[in-house]
Amino acid sequence: MRRSQRDTEESTGITTRRGLVLGALMGSVAVVLGARMRHLQVDQADQFRLLAEENRINVRLIPPARGQIFDRNGFLIAGNEQNYRVIIVRDEVEDTDKVLADLAKLIPLTPEDIAEVKEEMARRSPLLPVTVADRLSWEDISQVAVNAPSLPGITPEFGLSRLYPRREDYAHVLGYVGPVSDFDLSKIENPDPVLQIPRFQIGKSGVENKLEPMLRGKAGNKQIEVNAAGRVMRELGRNESQKGASVQLTIDTTLQNFTQARLGAESASAVIMDVTNGDLLAVGSAPSFDPNKFVRGISVPDYNELLNNKYRPLANKTVQGLYPPGSTYKMVAALAALEDGIITPRETIRCVGHTELPGRRFHCWKRGGHGRMNLKNSIKQSCDVYYYELALKVGIEKMSAMAKRLGFAESHDVPMSAVAAGIAPTKTWKQERHGQDWVIGDSLNAAIGQGFVLASPLQLAVMTARLATGNEVKPRLIKALDGEETPERGGDTLGFDPSNLKQIQEGMFAVTNEQRGTALGSRIADNDYTMAGKTGTSQVRNITADERRRGVTRNEDLPWERRDHALFVGYAPYDNPKYAVSVVVEHGGGGSRAAAPIARDLILAAQFGGVPPLSAYPASQRARIESAFKKMPLWPPGGPPPEEEQA
Repeated sequence: MRRSQRDTEESTGITTRRGLVLGALMGSVAVVLGARMRHLQVDQADQFRLLAEENRINVRLIPPARGQIFDRNGFLIAGNEQNYRVIIVRDEVEDTDKVLADLAKLIPLTPEDIAEVKEEMARRSPLLPVTVADRLSWEDISQVAVNAPSLPGITPEFGLSRLYPRREDYAHVLGYVGPVSDFDLSKIENPDPVLQIPRFQIGKSGVENKLEPMLRGKAGNKQIEVNAAGRVMRELGRNESQKGASVQLTIDTTLQNFTQARLGAESASAVIMDVTNGDLLAVGSAPSFDPNKFVRGISVPDYNELLNNKYRPLANKTVQGLYPPGSTYKMVAALAALEDGIITPRETIRCVGHTELPGRRFHCWKRGGHGRMNLKNSIKQSCDVYYYELALKVGIEKMSAMAKRLGFAESHDVPMSAVAAGIAPTKTWKQERHGQDWVIGDSLNAAIGQGFVLASPLQLAVMTARLATGNEVKPRLIKALDGEETPERGGDTLGFDPSNLKQIQEGMFAVTNEQRGTALGSRIADNDYTMAGKTGTSQVRNITADERRRGVTRNEDLPWERRDHALFVGYAPYDNPKYAVSVVVEHGGGGSRAAAPIARDLILAAQFGGVPPLSAYPASQRARIESAFKKMPLWPPGGPPPEEEQA
């Protein structure tokens, strides 16, 4: 059937409209495709060319700035300094030997340095940068930058390196940082990628090590364009790093410096503690060392000198050193007996210079004996026989339990390296450790702080703080993290009978303030700052019966390593305790002669906030003390070292 002309016209119109619509759509698509192709081929040509040539783009980590450490008053004690260095990326170098040889003409680079760099490059991924040299001068780094076009794969960089402005004062507290080693990485289950940065510094000891994750911060990254010659052309993108947390310690820099200076050349240690909140105000270990040497890479001769020094400067004696506490432990035995109702303060024991046990005689330090001794006088004159007899009544289990209440045999929670727990022995302990039964003689030795008993200077300070307050004071070293205060550790009451605690305190007061007190020579003349304390002398050798018949050899006549350790613990002011102190002088002889004078100076410095005034000392001692203070290398709190210390 033939279609009418009208139908044909209508059909043609519809077809025309559809064609126009389709044509418009196709044209639009073509325009979009064309615009997109132009965008990809023209506008983003460089980027896609670089992406196609993957070896031309590197992603490098940006090391974070390590968190700074401050003392309790805001003085910087661990910071960062500028460090100019040169790195090399093996994947960007065709002839490593030539590039390193050319670089050696511009900066100090020995054949040994080059060999070390090549060895490091062989161990690392070709894409990872390796540090060729660091701590360069501005002139050296400028030379490298100017000649960069002819040094493919070589990049001059600016970084940060750790700096300890107070040097020896904080070496044992802060510890030090050093480059990440393979051994360090082997101890970490999932190493942070930032640890792959060449010579990235991490904490090796002390606070630097214990707070490493917080101090380290988080790495950033940057994309860089490298041309065919290995030269960095430009930076394509960057995500900034996040610096580490800032840390504030409880240590007072002025007091810390005074403590280190007062210990001097002795092989000794001291702890000063705030008994009201547990804050460690000074933690001194002598001799010390400059931690900056480790940051920069200590030389073999310097390290061997420290390692072979018989005074052990690398050890933090305040927490790592364990010593027989000697007579400072007598308060433990006395308080155990009082709390258990075994003795009364007025009850006396006759000291004839020794106590007899079947097959053995235990001697008092005073050969002729002390005569009749009550509790107070036994502490004041440090009568050994009194405590031998006490041990027979109290027994080792109760003494050990009291020791633990007072802070012994506990690894206290402070972020320092190798915090030792010490020993408060029991019968079970000896059987497990030595496979032997406990004997009565062991208890007698323990009562005077000898035998198996071992304690650190930190534990002795904790004991003293608890005796001064009756509270479970715990040491605190970190005052704040990123501005947020950490809880104080003054502690709750230990539940001692106040009258029993008062008896111990009165005995300690008599030690330093009454005639025949073993530390009367170290008394404080100003009654507002009076100190109570206890001397201790711990033997490091056995005295034979033959030597006793001939006369015991004086410490000063013995080789240094065979002399007794000297100890002292104390607190002040007596009427309102604020500070506790412990001092241990290795092989120093008697506690009254070697340790007590140091402790007096330290606890006075704590109370006065610096060098004590001469008026605090007995008049007869002032000239000698003034002369000694003038010779001490003291630093201003936030300033440079004294002239004689600058090098």
